[in-house]
Amino acid sequence: MKTLKEMFEENDGSSFPGKTFANDLLKPLFEDQRKHLFESMMRVHRAHTIMLKEQQIITEGEAEKILEGIDHVSTIDRSTFKYSTEHEDLFFLVESKIAAHIGEDLAGKMHIAKSRNDMGETMYRMVIRDYLRELIREVKQLGQALIQQAESHTDSVMPAHTHTQPAQPTTFGHYLVAISDNLYRDFERLKRAYDVVNQSPMGAVAITTTGFNINRERVAELLHFDGVVENSYDAIGTGDYLIEASQAIISLMTNMGRWIQEFLRLSSREVGLLRVSDAYVQISSIMPQKRNPVSIEHCRAIASSAAGEGMTVLQMIHNTPYGDIVDTEDDLQPHLYNGFEKSLRVIRLMRAVVSTMTFNRDRAFQQARENMITITELADVLARDYGISFRKAHHAASQIAQKADRLGKELYEITTVEVNEWLHEVMLTEEDWKAIVCPAQFVERRKVTGGPNPEVVKDMIERRKGLW
Repeated sequence: MKTLKEMFEENDGSSFPGKTFANDLLKPLFEDQRKHLFESMMRVHRAHTIMLKEQQIITEGEAEKILEGIDHVSTIDRSTFKYSTEHEDLFFLVESKIAAHIGEDLAGKMHIAKSRNDMGETMYRMVIRDYLRELIREVKQLGQALIQQAESHTDSVMPAHTHTQPAQPTTFGHYLVAISDNLYRDFERLKRAYDVVNQSPMGAVAITTTGFNINRERVAELLHFDGVVENSYDAIGTGDYLIEASQAIISLMTNMGRWIQEFLRLSSREVGLLRVSDAYVQISSIMPQKRNPVSIEHCRAIASSAAGEGMTVLQMIHNTPYGDIVDTEDDLQPHLYNGFEKSLRVIRLMRAVVSTMTFNRDRAFQQARENMITITELADVLARDYGISFRKAHHAASQIAQKADRLGKELYEITTVEVNEWLHEVMLTEEDWKAIVCPAQFVERRKVTGGPNPEVVKDMIERRKGLW
């Protein structure tokens, strides 16, 4: 009777690669490599070959034939490349295609002083830097859209919230500049991540460089890297460029997710401050009155998913050995690419929403008059203009708020006579009380650096235009 091992090997095979290994590991990895790495692989082959020629490691004639073979394979429709057990991965398949065109001996010279290790790290960095470059460009456009909207709303008074409760009056422009500033810091993080990623590992070879007289700096130049990862062990063993890129995604999507959630609240029927363009809402299949801002909802979900991809990258690197290890390679890379692709979808969708949304100024102003959110100004006036200590002034303002609440009145519904009866110690003028209950006056008076005063916000906007 056959053992379990014998029965399994009869179907799966007993030599590399077993059927299960091929179908469930090598084939999916090959398809990811073909999708993401083929172009960068060909560019690395070209650059390395040019360097070998310039260093006189191979002859000019050999280099010309190798480059012609690389160019030939580059023109082949990559979708025709199919995984087979004959070739372990895309690296070996491409080598065989070049060898079939120029001969095995010549194709073999293409790999002098080059390893799958430094090639892999280089290709990953090239793909990631392209994603970073695209994301940086899209984030910049979103930042510009936020600033353009802010410029239209420097005097659009609205309630600001703390702890999800109406707190004090501000303006929609002030709010949008805050979001833009938050986004700008992530913009800077992306640029820093790009600087870390855009360093060449080529020439590290397996991990200790080579005895051939190669020129690492020349390969970096040909591949448009800013420099080289100098220490060859570091070039192969490090994963911090992956961490840097994933952390930038996590930060960007987490920060955006917070104001995306706010936009959903502002666009709800009950709040009614934001109106999303018809191009980005869906109507209910059964409730014709509904305008569902699903574009923002999708962004919230996709942003969380993108951040999750970044977290997966961190978890896959965590506690791995410092060196060449598969954990940071083909199994990990798609999570990072997916994180970038999802982030790009969020950025583009939210740019469309931001560029086309409208803000209900009248409704926002009315909400800023409600819930007694100008009461802080009463304490300020009493302390600033009537000589009362701020602690006493704050207590008096609190008493006024409580009395108004018991009567079910808003501050603007209380007369100057009534408030003076409640204050006892001072007599407010009619002019002072009207200013205290006016949210526009509240905003106007907050003209210190960074405040919501329209002129202050306009100044902030002008300076942000220079940043974005």
